[in-house]
This record gives sequence, structure tokens and C-alpha cells, in this order.
Amino acid sequence: MLQRRVWKVGSDRPAEESSSTSTVLAKKMLLCKCYPQCPDGSVNNTCMTDGVCFTMVTKEEGGHFVHSAGCLPLVGSDFQCRDTRSWRTLNCCTNQDYCNSHLYPTLPPLVTSEYVDSSIQYRVLFISVTVCSMLCVILVFCYFRYKQQTSRPPYSIDLEQNETYIPPGETLNDLIEHSRSAGSGSGSGLPLLVQRTIAKQIHMVVQIGKGRYGEVWMGKWRGERVAVKVFFTTEEESWFRETEIYQTFLMRHDNILGFIASDIKGTGSWTQLYLITDYHENGSLYDYLQSNTLDIRALLKLAYSSISGLCHLHTEIYGTQGKPAIAHRDLKSKNILVKKNGFCCIADLGLAVKFNSDTNEVDIPPNLRVGTKRYMPPEVLDESLNRTTFQSFIMADMYSFGLILWELARRCTSGGVVEEYQLPYHDLVPADPSYEDMREVVCIKKKRPSIPNLGSNNECLRQIGKLMSECWAHNPACRLTALRVKKTLAKMLESQDIKL
Repeated sequence: MLQRRVWKVGSDRPAEESSSTSTVLAKKMLLCKCYPQCPDGSVNNTCMTDGVCFTMVTKEEGGHFVHSAGCLPLVGSDFQCRDTRSWRTLNCCTNQDYCNSHLYPTLPPLVTSEYVDSSIQYRVLFISVTVCSMLCVILVFCYFRYKQQTSRPPYSIDLEQNETYIPPGETLNDLIEHSRSAGSGSGSGLPLLVQRTIAKQIHMVVQIGKGRYGEVWMGKWRGERVAVKVFFTTEEESWFRETEIYQTFLMRHDNILGFIASDIKGTGSWTQLYLITDYHENGSLYDYLQSNTLDIRALLKLAYSSISGLCHLHTEIYGTQGKPAIAHRDLKSKNILVKKNGFCCIADLGLAVKFNSDTNEVDIPPNLRVGTKRYMPPEVLDESLNRTTFQSFIMADMYSFGLILWELARRCTSGGVVEEYQLPYHDLVPADPSYEDMREVVCIKKKRPSIPNLGSNNECLRQIGKLMSECWAHNPACRLTALRVKKTLAKMLESQDIKL
């Protein structure tokens, strides 16, 4: 029975396949009218298809209508027959041959203008009111902006502008005096836009120095010579600190380098940090002493002016807007400039610290630079300096000033004899000493530079030797203050009949 049943099923399948094939072959093809174009092989505007007949109306450019008819294959006909657009309509049929002869397609009706107007008129009104309101706000803002600009003084600060107008004929001294009279304060700096304008208008002439912080150039602004300190980008903290110190209220002093402007110039690929100050053609005290010898009068002028600048730094000025006490922290002959009149001014304040008496806090700069090893006091070399007490920094400056007095005294002619210029400890440490070299000489052996032969018959020179030894005392508490040294040197100037 199983074998018979399998045979029966197997015999049924060929019968079914034969029936399906005969059905396809027997299927009647559909005849359709075709115009204006017919497929190849068509006769009497008649085409044959296994799909549908169609009639189509199309609206051409210019507004006239074109009718056409023909055959569509079965594949894809459903999609094409449903594709009706505003400029074309296609009707299909399959019920009989030539059925498309009775099809009359029409285009869909257009949206009436009344409907369009009613749907968008509120949108147009809303957009118009919004635009007009914004224009009115902008006009009002521009008007008040213009009134504000016209009512400002000539040298006003405006961070949204890049420069300001400086009238022709104005000198740097005129600008500084104007800033004082305008109430910005003695030594608090020119307005920011004036600084930026000056920085943009400076013409670099020649490089006059280079150090670990950057380069120093002699530049010109309207024919006036200025010094331009260009910091490396890695020294941004020093640039910012020095700018901040120079613009401290009541900072300007005859014996502190005159600050003019500070600015950052650059693009995406480079940046330059400018610090613009007075230019002094004699250069630093270090340079001056190498090429010049001194008499007692010149020595006293250089020493007195140097300690006057340091005393102004160290002194706190009380008031509603006073000046904080400031310690230099990198005092040396290379950071003191010699002016044309034979007096000095103190420069390079990038490491300076400020003392806030209200909070009793020492404002120490965040940069990583430290002072010059050769001029460091013993408490800095052995790391015993109390950084929380501002007086510690003051006394460290006085140690360094004692070494500067020694440099001055060596170049003073005494009895027709003068010694060659040397740096402090030149005979005790290498040219570029390490911390360990300096610590061994200054802290462990407690040695100091040999006091030069200042002449036994000159009282002023003997007092200079005493001053320097009291300034570089090992114990900071035993050192003289800047005010004490200044008063002593002032009496010595009077004894030499030198007017300050």
C-alpha cells in the first residue's frame, strides 16, 4: 500500500506542472491602441502587451495639453498607473482589447488662490512684524552706542575695538601726563587701547639684548626711542606678572623703569608678548661698569638712585587706593639700568612679590623661574627662607643690593687705582655656578666677596664698605633696610655737595 501511495503522489506532480504550463501558453495577450508613437513591429497603431493599456495627458510648457496612449508591461505597471502629478495624469485598463480607446484622463484641479492667501497671510504678517521689530532694536542700539562713543574722552578703554586715535604731535610724556590728570593714577599705566595702539605703531630697529625670558629691542614710536621686551611664549607668566606689577597704582617713580605699554600680538601660528618701556642708551649697570670707571660722586649717584627705587618698591603706601609693598626677588646689576643723567632705575619685575597688608598674605607669582644663583642670599640657597613672611623677601633683596654695592665700589677710582670689573664671587665659584657651588661658599663657608681697597683717607668709601657688609650679613634680621641705606647715602651725597 505504501509503495502504491508514493507512486500516486509522484505521478500527480507532472500532471500539475503540465496544466500550469498550458495555462500560461493559453493566456491571451492584450491589444492596445498606441499613439502618437508605437513600439517597433506595431501595425495599425496597435501594440500587444502582457500588462495594461494606458492613456495619458501631459501639460507642456506654454499651457497646451498632449495626449498619448500605448502598452505597459506587467512588471511595474501598478506603480506607474498610480503615479499622478499636477502636470501629468495616466489612466490604465485591462478589461478588453483596445480598452484605452475609451479612457479620457484629466489633470487634477489646481489649489485656488483664495485658499493660498488665507493660509499664508498670517505667516507673512508675522514675519514682517518680527523683521521690523529687530531693525528698530538694532537702530536704537546703534544710536545709543554712537552717543556713548562721542561722549568718551580721547583715550578711552574699549575692549571691542583694536586701537584708538592718538592725535598727531602727542609724545609719550604727554600721554602719561594725560593719564595722570584723567584720574587713572600715578604709575597705574596708560589706558589699554592707547597701549595697544602704541604697540601696533612701533617700528623695531635693532636687537640690543637677549636673555632666558626673550629678547630686548630698541624700537621707535613717532621718532621716540623705546625699549621693547619680547617674551618667549613659554614665559607668559613672567610677562603677565611684570605687566601687573608695572601697572600697580602709584608705581611710577624716577628710579623704576618707566612703563609705557603691554600687548599680545599674534595669529594662530605665532604669538608675541610685548612689554614696552623707556629706552636708556647706557644699558644695564652691568654693561656700564664694564666700560666706565667711577669717581666717588658717580658711585654715590648710582648707589643712591638704585636704593631709592628699591625703597619705593619695598614701601607700602596706605590710602583708599594705595600701593602694596613689593619685593624684587631678582635684584642684580643686569636688572638695573643707567639713565643718561647718571642715575639708575630698577627693571625686570617678572619675579616680584606683593604684600597685602589687609589679609597679611604674600602674593607670590606662579611662574617657575627663580632668581639668579650668584645673587641669592644664604636663606634661599639652603631653603630656609620663610615664604609666608614678606619681610623675608625684603631682606633677601638687601643681600643682593650689598653685592651690587661691591660691584660699584670695585670700579671706583681710589688713589689713581681702579680694579677691573668682576661679578660677585668671581674668584670663589665657576662662571656658571650651580646651587651646590653657591651654597657651599655662601652658607657653609660663609664667605663674602673681598671688600676692595677703598682708600684709607676717604670717609665716604669706608662707609660704602661698611654698608655692603651690613647688607649681606648672614642673619637676615641683621641686615639694613632699604630706607636706612637710602638715608645714609643721602647724607653722603650732601657731604659731597651733590644735589638730588
